[in-house]
Amino acid sequence: MMPEQNPKKIILGITGGIAAYKSLSLIRLLKKAGHEVKVVITKNGLQFVTPLTLETLSQNKVYSDCFAQNDSYSVEHIAHADWADIVIVAPATANIIGKFANGIADDALSTLLLAVKKPIFIAPAMNVNMLENEAVRRNIEQLIKQGCNFIAPTEGDLACGISANGRMEEPEKIFEIITRFFNQKKKWYPKKAVVTAGPTYEPIDPVRFIGNHSSGLMGFALAEKLSEHGAKVTLITGPTSLKTTNRSIQRVDVVTAKEMSEQTLAHSKNADIIIKAAAVADYTPKTVVSEKIKKKNDEWELAFQKTTDILYELGKRKEKNQCLVGFALETENEAENAKQKLQQKNADFIVLNSLKNSGAGFKSATNQVTIYAKNGAVFEGKCKPKTEVAEEILEFVYEEFFSTEAQRTQRFTEIHR
Repeated sequence: MMPEQNPKKIILGITGGIAAYKSLSLIRLLKKAGHEVKVVITKNGLQFVTPLTLETLSQNKVYSDCFAQNDSYSVEHIAHADWADIVIVAPATANIIGKFANGIADDALSTLLLAVKKPIFIAPAMNVNMLENEAVRRNIEQLIKQGCNFIAPTEGDLACGISANGRMEEPEKIFEIITRFFNQKKKWYPKKAVVTAGPTYEPIDPVRFIGNHSSGLMGFALAEKLSEHGAKVTLITGPTSLKTTNRSIQRVDVVTAKEMSEQTLAHSKNADIIIKAAAVADYTPKTVVSEKIKKKNDEWELAFQKTTDILYELGKRKEKNQCLVGFALETENEAENAKQKLQQKNADFIVLNSLKNSGAGFKSATNQVTIYAKNGAVFEGKCKPKTEVAEEILEFVYEEFFSTEAQRTQRFTEIHR
């Protein structure tokens, strides 16, 4: 393994689980690649690995106590937060995930996590029942909304003696994900990207509207990843509680399909890539009543009219070197409908979501997609956190649309050498 030409400063957070022993291998891999590593560990983590071992491998002092005496005058959790280029928590227990999601800072690691403003990667490790617990799932979803990157656990032998999901991803895979993150950080520079996200609300009267269950998570994840990798991003979003974490993202808030259409078409003129992940209403009420409609009759009929098909309009106006990515949420004949949409809308890619896949679709922190490309290429993903799915979508799109034939041939040769 060749040393990294641009070594990074990495904080590795370790918590109290049997998977803590894997963190030793991860330190070795990071150090061998030329990165500088500092370890922040919880008191429970010290039950599984010793400070001497961690300091020997990392060649840095281990930080485990907020109130330990320090030779230099500095608040260590702030100093560490400022020092780091990236933070990795591996293994991450349900306890540290819960603390971070709810703003609790009662030890060295939880305090650091609240102070750091750099990219954070979290690799959970816990019993499958804990992983599937509603509170844990809610905490993970909250951290994903805050912009944290989750490295999904795998199926395998757990400490409780069963084989199930919840095993921390192997150090080699975590190292690969982190390396890819560093190498691709400016891959999209200086491209201009427009991403749409969230639902639209179509008003009926001053207090009622027609909407859908879209949370906006997928679109926000795509916008954050594009910005992270160097693109200049405009995010056009419908009503959502989500916040952007990257300050370079230009956010445009809209409510209705009409507003979404106007803003998307206006901002897309000079874009290199347009990703239409928003769940835009297909129909809107013909008439919006100015006063609240009173409950009088047993039946109530509404007349609707079609909204502008934004993807179709974008396809009509698409420039030669402009990349257009659409989304399709299907409940039947998924592949057939997605391919038909790809052709009819003149898109370059269609990302297919199926509501039949467990853990995919609206309001879920995870997703599972199949991507169909205009050139015939197909990508079939697995169910993962939406931040990881966003990375997969962007990697596939970049490879199939923006890479040259020579670059694709070179990568193929390297893989099969």
